[in-house]
Amino acid sequence: MKHIQWFPGHMTKAMRMMRESAALVDGAVVVLDARAPAATFNRKITEIFGAKPVLYVLNKADLADGARTDAFLSAIEKNGFFCVKCSATSSAAGKALSAKIRDLLREKREKDAAKGIVRPLRLMVSGIPNAGKSTVINALCGSRRAVTGDKAGVTRGKQWIRLPDFELLDTPGTMPPAFDNQTLARHLAYIGSINDDILDFSELAVEFLKETAQDYPQYLTQRYGIEDFSSPEKMLECVCRRRGFLLRGGETDGERGARALLDDFRKGRLGKITLEAPEEYGAFIK
Repeated sequence: MKHIQWFPGHMTKAMRMMRESAALVDGAVVVLDARAPAATFNRKITEIFGAKPVLYVLNKADLADGARTDAFLSAIEKNGFFCVKCSATSSAAGKALSAKIRDLLREKREKDAAKGIVRPLRLMVSGIPNAGKSTVINALCGSRRAVTGDKAGVTRGKQWIRLPDFELLDTPGTMPPAFDNQTLARHLAYIGSINDDILDFSELAVEFLKETAQDYPQYLTQRYGIEDFSSPEKMLECVCRRRGFLLRGGETDGERGARALLDDFRKGRLGKITLEAPEEYGAFIK
């Protein structure tokens, strides 16, 4: 598979904007995708905030492997950070997120109170494109305040959002400037954090099938009737035949099958899948 490399020009501007705005906030909320916590973690974002408190949100937990999500949450907390898992589209997300943010800001509020300072505390919200950053903000607001979408890079500018207990600074989604780990780069592609237009879906689907057959073969059997896991190319043919993606002469339409496979994963129709094992990547976030 060809090397995945994607860092649009507007993301360089976004990182510069974040560095300039970091001095204006008291802490940060960093949104990760629970299906790929290590891939959606950007160390450069965390470094921007220095000693300021950071809350990691393992979003889209409803689409992820629950046991692995819990293990990642535990690993993040052991590294000294606050962490919460949620599905930002659920009705209960706003209350859970607000409670965790109050925990995050408690020490700062107490210090301000001791000095007689009364002001709303400010948090920057950041994350990889399509991890659900804007949906998290909307859950906290209880209404549709931030622009959301299922394409990478929907938010292009920063905006302040005032809530009763604190203020949020929404920022554009940012990517690491280099994909040194191509396994994690593929995970970003699987979940839709990379512009689909630059991807070879047939190659991507083959790699996805290799990984899924190793950790979650039962889902491939349940949805596509796959029993033979010896070849990802044969598995993709099986996906095509099950979905009826055939060309003249009975040949399979690999491109359509590949896109349908990745769409099934992204929408949660394939099963609750986490692409990374906590025992391998749990220490990645520190």
